Amino acid sequence: MARNPKKKNRSKAAKNRQNGSSSEATLAPAATRVWQPGVDGIEDGEELQFDPSAYDCLHAFQLGWPCLSFDIVRDALGGLRSSFPHTMLCVAGTQADVAANNAVVVVRLSNITGMKRKQPLGGNDESESDSDSSDEDEDITTEVGAIQPASKNPVLQVRMVAHQGCVNRIRAMQQQPQIVATWADTGYVWDVGVHIRSLSSGSAETSTGLSSIVRQAPLQIFTGHKEEGFALDWSPLVPGRLVTGDCKSFIYLWEPSEGGRWNVENTPFSGHKSSVEDLQWSPTEASVFASCSIDGTIAIWDVRSRTQAAISVKAHDADVNVISWNRLASCMIASGSDDGIFRIWDLRSFKDDSFIAHFKYHNAPITSIEWSPHEASTVAATSADNQLTIWDLSLERDAEEEAAYQAQLEQKQAEAPEDLPPQLLFVHQGQKNLKELHWHPQIHGLMVATSGDGFNVFRPSNLDNLAAS
Repeated sequence: MARNPKKKNRSKAAKNRQNGSSSEATLAPAATRVWQPGVDGIEDGEELQFDPSAYDCLHAFQLGWPCLSFDIVRDALGGLRSSFPHTMLCVAGTQADVAANNAVVVVRLSNITGMKRKQPLGGNDESESDSDSSDEDEDITTEVGAIQPASKNPVLQVRMVAHQGCVNRIRAMQQQPQIVATWADTGYVWDVGVHIRSLSSGSAETSTGLSSIVRQAPLQIFTGHKEEGFALDWSPLVPGRLVTGDCKSFIYLWEPSEGGRWNVENTPFSGHKSSVEDLQWSPTEASVFASCSIDGTIAIWDVRSRTQAAISVKAHDADVNVISWNRLASCMIASGSDDGIFRIWDLRSFKDDSFIAHFKYHNAPITSIEWSPHEASTVAATSADNQLTIWDLSLERDAEEEAAYQAQLEQKQAEAPEDLPPQLLFVHQGQKNLKELHWHPQIHGLMVATSGDGFNVFRPSNLDNLAAS
């Protein structure tokens, strides 16, 4: 995020010039520099601006009510895609004003376009982005809550299924993406397949934005939890296997049974001393999952033992809000806490305070964290400080390489502050009250984030190594 004089000041200077006034000192633009939230202030006459070249694409949409949680739904459009325009599916859960107004929202966003760019130094004659990209003078953030008919704009289609109560967490099953679990005051499982098919068919009633709420019975309701919760995860190895954790510190295992139903074990996993905030299944061991808690610990569990965790470590000095298990390097877990710290753990040497990386960049609670599905060393986090950050843990600072890169540019870029961690790849801002992020598992480098003021869909331009065709 760069800082520049406000446009109104430049307009005033231009008016003086038309009247014959000479004020060269006033007209000279202030030097562009990187602005650090929580560190730098904003002076009178300044406004924040972002560099459009930082994004390969950036779009925004809203779903009527804020959504605390969402999940990207795997589709049949290709296992690994990079060329614009893109189409994606996701499910989200609302936080409405009253319980009866909530919904599970099934979303199809199509014609996600990239941006045309000037020819890079040493490049070929083809544009870096698809020919369907927006014009260079077009705003790169497109509000698609109200659909615009022009083909260059993304198209939002939604179906809304009534849900009793605010949705704290929502997840789609990897093996059967139409099966979705939600966590509110009660745990639910839904089949949204008919809505996905309707959106994909492009029927007229679903092609113009928000739709009316339909009523549908869930596949299953579980009322065994004594209090609401936020922790929920489907197993990536056993179709239909699910764990849910509540604010009373208990975790329940759901096992699939015949007829599209689940058997939920009567005896919960117990061991945490406070609310279970997040759950993650192992990507390689079908019986193993991890949990984190307000009690500051991360625990590793085996489904064959409910009374005690296999391993439990003191991970943070504050509430542990979120964890992510690396699916490309299964010995790694990332965790984020209420004090803005996130840490990386190696399970091969997992014990109290044995983290292998520690980052104190954010100045507010970490609200989500997720490893890239395409690069084992890359992880992203969101924070209540209204920043989404992307990190590459394999990076080390190289001053000579940075100087050589700047020398190749036609226009010198704003230099990053010296005290920024060298592993910090990208900072995304502009969303207020960020809650959750996800990488798209089938589109290189594409990310989605939800916040109090809606969703952003974007791809950072410096992740080209992840988005190579």
